[in-house]
Amino acid sequence: MDSSLNAARRARELRRVTEERVDVLVVGIGATGAGATLDAASRGLSVAAVDAHDLAFGTSRWSSKMVHGGLRYLAKGQAGVAYESAVERGILLRRTAPHLVRAHPYVLPLTPAVSRRRAALVMTGYRLGDALRAAARTPRRLLPGPARLNAARAHTLAPVLSAGGLRGALLSWDGRLLDDARLVVAIARTAAGHGARVLTRCRALRLTEQGARVRDELTGEEFTIRARVVINATGVWAGTLDPRVRLRPSRGTHLVLAPGTLPGLIAGLHLPIPGESNRFALVLPQPDGRIHVGLTDEPVDGPVPDVPEAPEEDVRALLEVLNGVLEAPVTREAVAGAYAGLRPLLAADGRTADLSREHAVFADGGVVTVVGGKLTTYRRMAEDAVDRAISHAGLRAGRCRTRGLPLVGAGPRPGGVPPRLADRYGSEAGAVHELVKAHPQEVGLGLTAGDLLWSVLHEGALDEGDLLDRRTRIGLVGRDRERALPATREVLERTPRR
Repeated sequence: MDSSLNAARRARELRRVTEERVDVLVVGIGATGAGATLDAASRGLSVAAVDAHDLAFGTSRWSSKMVHGGLRYLAKGQAGVAYESAVERGILLRRTAPHLVRAHPYVLPLTPAVSRRRAALVMTGYRLGDALRAAARTPRRLLPGPARLNAARAHTLAPVLSAGGLRGALLSWDGRLLDDARLVVAIARTAAGHGARVLTRCRALRLTEQGARVRDELTGEEFTIRARVVINATGVWAGTLDPRVRLRPSRGTHLVLAPGTLPGLIAGLHLPIPGESNRFALVLPQPDGRIHVGLTDEPVDGPVPDVPEAPEEDVRALLEVLNGVLEAPVTREAVAGAYAGLRPLLAADGRTADLSREHAVFADGGVVTVVGGKLTTYRRMAEDAVDRAISHAGLRAGRCRTRGLPLVGAGPRPGGVPPRLADRYGSEAGAVHELVKAHPQEVGLGLTAGDLLWSVLHEGALDEGDLLDRRTRIGLVGRDRERALPATREVLERTPRR
């Protein structure tokens, strides 16, 4: 079946979904919700998925773009979580999303602030992480092992480091996403290709044992979707639909530095946070030339906003850690943008930074709620949620298939296309290339009107926010967003919507 998502398909499936009773209704189309939609549909169940906003509108698009092997959790004694992370990283690298997830090097500079004892402990941790890789059967060719670098080699990978007192660096490797939002789009499209009805701008107002009352946010019309079981995968908002859920949201802030701010930086950086034994700030070069710097871990109280804001104190704290290792400090004025996401952590005593990243699945009435976890393990979370939904509702279905099910774009890359298209679209790059040649107007970050048109025709983008803030990440920097708006609006105006 066609995996394309667009306004015309949405309109057709909205009409149909009110006339039927589906096996599974998934509420929330972030990584876990999209994963549950694909899992259920690929088992042969009839599935509808709704989201009040867009694909990857919530926490899934605000990550560090890392696919962790679980080293941090191992350091906390959470061996099960660490192993699960390593296994899921290997599945993404090898089978399901090799076009979106690749190995990336990270350098931890050995500055005077890093004692020799601490450096030895970190290297021991890196070697344990490599043992996790081996246990998860991820080939070394996909994920190289750790190494100790001298100062000259460290400067080759990260020439921005201060030479004063630098005695070398520790090199490690982990998985990196091209773009977290694009991963969610690929999962959702793959689910659509298996017959799932993927409906954005549809807000679940109330969950019942028979389905959900839903409002079309584009028209204001309310209707009922009947389902044998509902999966609540709304993440940090899960408690608004399921009062049993107790979460302690944690804010993770990232800075966005413009291209050229840290010239010559090839590797990512792991920077020890002063006063913390197992926490590191991350400096993450992006494929678009920008640099992301993160990540805070601060508790958040009160109502959960649709789009969290990055407070100034987080910006200052991250700059302070970053500038502690640089030859030339980054000023506040050099920060082109910032973003924050809220982690849906299960409530417990202690700091949010210390809370477990395990997930949990609850079932009551006709509703199954899945919460907690992290982006890397979305597939396992989805599998557990669907398993529970099947047993809870007494559905007949096959076993989970998603461990070996390639996502849209994961096939062989076509020849004769620009590398940036092959890297971004995988096996679909040839079709995108035809649109780019026909619509070559540049909109920002090397993207063209053809890229935007592809997102409207095939990736479910309905408005300029979908295009600039999720299908592309142009909108992370306000001035880039303003420059791209005219071309974006022109693409939307010229594209048939029905």
